[in-house]
Amino acid sequence: MPIPEPQISFRPVVKTDLSMLRSWMEQPHWREWWGDLETELGYVVDMIEGRDTTKPFIFQVDGLDVGYIQYWTIADQLVEPWLSQAPWMPMLPDDAVGVDLSIGDAGNLSKGLGSRALQHFVASLWEEGFRNIIIDPDYLNKRAVRAYEKAGFQTMDALRGKTGDTLLMQYVPRATRDRQIAS
Repeated sequence: MPIPEPQISFRPVVKTDLSMLRSWMEQPHWREWWGDLETELGYVVDMIEGRDTTKPFIFQVDGLDVGYIQYWTIADQLVEPWLSQAPWMPMLPDDAVGVDLSIGDAGNLSKGLGSRALQHFVASLWEEGFRNIIIDPDYLNKRAVRAYEKAGFQTMDALRGKTGDTLLMQYVPRATRDRQIAS
């Protein structure tokens, strides 16, 4: 009998999640790729309180909190400090949305949970009408790049070499990927 697929769900981040997020962000696999802990938590507070249009969520697997995921619109981020940190953003369409994801506890790394959560999240964004969905890992974050490729993201070759340490990847629906393989 096949093992059932885990149930992935998303819930908005609320203030009571901040202590859990702090404990996740303190872990080495977060520290390596995220900025200053207090700054990052401050950004999440701004999101929760509506000062930032980024939409933060906790993703759950079979009802358990497993990680953090968010989406943001390019058009809303074409301001400082984001332009200084990501000067490649104006190269993207204004209607693009960016997605960020991190697994909470290190014990859940390399189990395919991030790829599955990202696939479900992108499917919900697609249903909402978003067609330009990007993700922007560091080139050196090979684990993340592999996970994003499994979730349907492909490197934006036209921007390769123009984005510093960032590897820009765009979601490509399965039907389009299948056509690319066939040709």
